[in-house]
Amino acid sequence: MSRTVYVNGKFLPEEDAKISVFDRGFLFADGVYEVTAVLNGKLVDKQGHLSRLRRSLSEIDMPSPADDTEIEAIQRELIQRNSVTEGLVYLQITRGAAERSFFFPDPETTRPSLVLFTQSVPLIANPKAEHGIKVLTVEDIRWTRRDIKTVQLLPSSMCKTAARAQGKDDAWMVQDGYITEGTSNNVFLVTKNHIMTRRLSSTILPGITRASVLAYAEEAGYEIQEVSFSVKEAQSADEAFITSATAFVLPVVEIDGQPVGDGRPGPVTRRLRELYIAESLRRSE
Repeated sequence: MSRTVYVNGKFLPEEDAKISVFDRGFLFADGVYEVTAVLNGKLVDKQGHLSRLRRSLSEIDMPSPADDTEIEAIQRELIQRNSVTEGLVYLQITRGAAERSFFFPDPETTRPSLVLFTQSVPLIANPKAEHGIKVLTVEDIRWTRRDIKTVQLLPSSMCKTAARAQGKDDAWMVQDGYITEGTSNNVFLVTKNHIMTRRLSSTILPGITRASVLAYAEEAGYEIQEVSFSVKEAQSADEAFITSATAFVLPVVEIDGQPVGDGRPGPVTRRLRELYIAESLRRSE
């Protein structure tokens, strides 16, 4: 049975979904996106993702083809049509189709494109949560506005591919000697009862899962420190982990070939993953 996707006002079989070759998302990566987790057929951290979408659109002066209520209705319809119990909803807005030019087209004559699709994938029963992941550090080669969730993901794809070529699961970006974030996730360290992560700025994406995990961690009594840290500091931490809408909380057990802690997922990371899943199941809408 074909998956149903949404393209500019229509629910279509995926094989019939089409976008113009003049779409600026295709020609200029002129677009933004969001990925929202689905548990028990319900959206996780829904409002956080919608709010960040609005911010991303505002930062690049792009109008939206739909408001939050309309977008949520489309998401729920796709979840139902595709019988997604556990998985993801991907949403992308581009500036639309116009004659190729570096200048933004007139918003009065060019309507933004809206595309959504679902993916049914296991999120809770993730084997990497049991064994942890190994990461490679690489130079951060991305542009300087990483706080905007744009579709300009070639650097992340290059770095993930480089990590896989060396037998690793992912890569962590490093700028001026300090870790910024993962290729598609935020980075955390654990030392005793302290949880450390980089402070929000234009150098990293304000992760929605990051925000939720920090809130749950604080409620659980952990001390939060938003600081920068080097690769050596990360390697010498008791634990390390990443957060994202697709991974929730995943332990990192090796950085550049050196084990973190005893080289196994630590108790704090395990507890935070359990907390996040429990709260997401309880609060999903």
